Amino acid sequence: MERRAVGGAARRRDGVGPGHQAFGHARDQAALLYGFAFVCAVETVGMSYLLGGWPVVHAIVLVLDVYTVFFVIGVQAASVTRPHTLSSDTLRLRHAAHVDVRIPLERIASVSYELLFTHDKDKKEEGVLNLAVGSQTSLTLELSEPVTAVGLLGRERLVRTVRLHADDSRALLRALTQARTALSPPPGQPA
Repeated sequence: MERRAVGGAARRRDGVGPGHQAFGHARDQAALLYGFAFVCAVETVGMSYLLGGWPVVHAIVLVLDVYTVFFVIGVQAASVTRPHTLSSDTLRLRHAAHVDVRIPLERIASVSYELLFTHDKDKKEEGVLNLAVGSQTSLTLELSEPVTAVGLLGRERLVRTVRLHADDSRALLRALTQARTALSPPPGQPA
């Protein structure tokens, strides 16, 4: 059953068409991001008090602080409204508003539940895309042919392994296995 977010954010899910299954990936980062937004809001009030005697500096810092609060809330909102989706022939993986990768199901060689907790951002593995949430991934996809992953600023790279997180990883694994099986039934059985 699909959960609905308070305030209606989940009702406006981007890219979830008829016949698509949606799999959220924002739940595990929500407490951290809302906590960070609260700390930023408290810092905004504190800096307003401390910089009250310097109006120009106060205005600049206030704009930056308010922008930071809205940015953090926007990252969470983008993650909630842009879930991973599974159609009859494509798995669409998204991460906030800066990653959107479409993987044809026939290119998925294997999928496994694999809980990994650390992903070094400085060490970029060639051909591996990590879509971590809270520094963890829970599913690993090995592809038979590479797909193109496009980043926020249009930077493209080919990937053969995709590690991702979903709020209900095992449900995504089951749905993905069923969709791949329906796409290519075992030999000797009618399609």
